[in-house]
Amino acid sequence: MSSPLAIHGGPKLRNAPFHAWPVWDESDVEAVASVVRSGVWGRLSGDRVAAFEKQFATAQGAAYCVAVVNGAAALRLALLAVDVQAGDEVIVPPYTFLATASSVIEANAIPIFADIDPDTYCLDPDAFEAAITPRTRAVIPVHLGGQAAAMDRIVAIAAAHGLAVIEDAAHAHGASYKERGLGSIGDIGCFSFQSSKNLNSGEGGAILTNSEELEDRCQALQNCGHRRGGNRHEHAFLGGNYRLSELQAALLLSQLARLKPQTERRNANGIYLNGRLGQISGIRPLVRGRGETLHSYHLYAFRFDTDAWGIPRSRFTEAMQ
Repeated sequence: MSSPLAIHGGPKLRNAPFHAWPVWDESDVEAVASVVRSGVWGRLSGDRVAAFEKQFATAQGAAYCVAVVNGAAALRLALLAVDVQAGDEVIVPPYTFLATASSVIEANAIPIFADIDPDTYCLDPDAFEAAITPRTRAVIPVHLGGQAAAMDRIVAIAAAHGLAVIEDAAHAHGASYKERGLGSIGDIGCFSFQSSKNLNSGEGGAILTNSEELEDRCQALQNCGHRRGGNRHEHAFLGGNYRLSELQAALLLSQLARLKPQTERRNANGIYLNGRLGQISGIRPLVRGRGETLHSYHLYAFRFDTDAWGIPRSRFTEAMQ
């Protein structure tokens, strides 16, 4: 006779704690300490932020990277860089973190929700196309949990309507779509380095682009509107101070060395879980095989059928705890 479930007083399946996050060692400590000892803590006089920008752009397959204070700021600056104006509409999925939509409001524009694909939880291209109006200026597909959105169709639809594509890649560090790094496919890609993210420095963000013009605008917008190489008191744009610090960049450079093997392991673990959980009635993992080359699995999601299990989802998650 089998023992009762843990939720009914039986033994727990796992008693050992899960691995702590983030992963770090003394090399991370030394990376930050070396900046502290140097006395050069700001990006205007340091070289760590510039080094990280170069390495992260290369890692994701983009031409340029602009590091900023957080992912929400990255989205807002991206919208300003593609010239979203007050009253413009920006199409976003409703299943995402608040910042995807609130950054649009911060840019004085209007977020318009278009539904997600229930197989991937990413923006449905058909819903995106149906939501386009004469006031639409841009779209922000979200690579939810590290799953690549349907970028081929989204980019094609946007191009046909003259819309900018801003990838919300806050979950997608190291992930790729048809061998292209996420964040490097649209006009601009935005990342977060908040403490829960696969690549993190506590707080921080980045903007990727392959456009020299957009990179120039983003560099100015994150540095009080001051254009690189110009007089420090000349401000080409109405920008703010969104600069990343040398301390954060040093930590990101150290953490970046772990990103590729960590992403490959996450991808393999996700495939394994899909194969095992997919055999259980009432559990349906999200669909793969839509173009993702490497899935970063910042989140692992699956569909739970309450009818098949005969219990509410809240009870299932309580038991899983």
